[in-house]
Amino acid sequence: MTGECRSLKTPAMRGLPAFLLFAAASVFLAGCATTTPSSVDSTGTVPSERSERDLLADVQRRFENPQAHYELGRVYARSGQWTKAEYHYNVALGFDPALRAAQAGVVRMFIDQGQNAKAEQYASSYINWISTNERELLRLAWEFEKVDLDDHAMRCFRQALAVAPDSAEVNKQVGFYYLGKNDTARARQHLSRSFELNPRQPDVAGALGTLGVVVESPESLPMTMEKTR
Repeated sequence: MTGECRSLKTPAMRGLPAFLLFAAASVFLAGCATTTPSSVDSTGTVPSERSERDLLADVQRRFENPQAHYELGRVYARSGQWTKAEYHYNVALGFDPALRAAQAGVVRMFIDQGQNAKAEQYASSYINWISTNERELLRLAWEFEKVDLDDHAMRCFRQALAVAPDSAEVNKQVGFYYLGKNDTARARQHLSRSFELNPRQPDVAGALGTLGVVVESPESLPMTMEKTR
């Protein structure tokens, strides 16, 4: 089992009513049985821009909708309605403890309130729970990056590299992160390592090309042909 399945009681679930904790347990156990996709999307979660009214209607139709609760939390956090924001983030994580966007939202929310110590506590907890799962660390890193929490994003990337230093995917994602920050030296380092580990990555080859690195894509494997008599 990965680090995400160590404990169901997340810090952002305190105070939830019993029926929500029961629902969270069902979602949590189901999530532990699923496999993680082989590739990580470097864009992070892209929330919709639906109105509070539409999102509340979604929640009324299906209360156990973590995405709608997360987006409501985001709406309320942007307008400084902290109590409502925290409630909906809590509910979102109650139904989906692995919703990385909501975890990043919680940390951002506490920082915006000036509660830096609390933000650090939550961020460390989220990172520690997945400290041996490089793909989930990458997902959380991109969510932190999306809410301008680069220090926390880098913690996730460094931990992912510590867990899987020879992973083409990890080096690729770290390389693209640095490329987005215009740190071309580190971007070149990690993208080159990713390509070395797996040269069948057109996106990595293209990025290296923009950095002035000449790479040779592997030749296509020859097709087997039946011998004629």
